[in-house]
Amino acid sequence: MENNHKYFKNHKCKYFPCHPQLNDDGFNCLFCYCPLYGLGDKCGGSFEYAKNIKVCMGCHFPHIPENYDIIVAKLKEINKRGQNAEFE
Repeated sequence: MENNHKYFKNHKCKYFPCHPQLNDDGFNCLFCYCPLYGLGDKCGGSFEYAKNIKVCMGCHFPHIPENYDIIVAKLKEINKRGQNAEFE
């Protein structure tokens, strides 16, 4: 696969597939735990809130290989904001 640093699949994981409704062919495990979870409603994925807890089981955003560049761009922006933040 071209750009294989952007893609990883672990068939031996006891949780695989964590989103069974996704097609196994394109399922990306690289971002097993979404690095954008902390962005709340600005993460870019589809989620719900249940009792004030963000629930992402219906979200496939980090598991779609084509979203790698979007996720990395958001992480760079988070890092940039963090570097420029003023701490008390």
